[in-house]
Amino acid sequence: MQFGGKRALTLRVVAVHLDRPTFDGWVWLTGYVLDAKGLATAKRGLFVQPAGLHRLARGAASVPCGTERRP
Repeated sequence: MQFGGKRALTLRVVAVHLDRPTFDGWVWLTGYVLDAKGLATAKRGLFVQPAGLHRLARGAASVPCGTERRP
């Protein structure tokens, strides 16, 4: 488990690449790693098993309206 425990990350998924060849039970994702404030810090491509992902409640890591984002 590469991203478990202290290495866990919150990712806002922007694309699921079902057209890319993978092993059975795996998928490619593209998304933005979010910090504790919900701000994107890096764009990442991840090869994951969806069964191992945890979905956050809607808006749990989002930035409230009117909040200034970094350039």
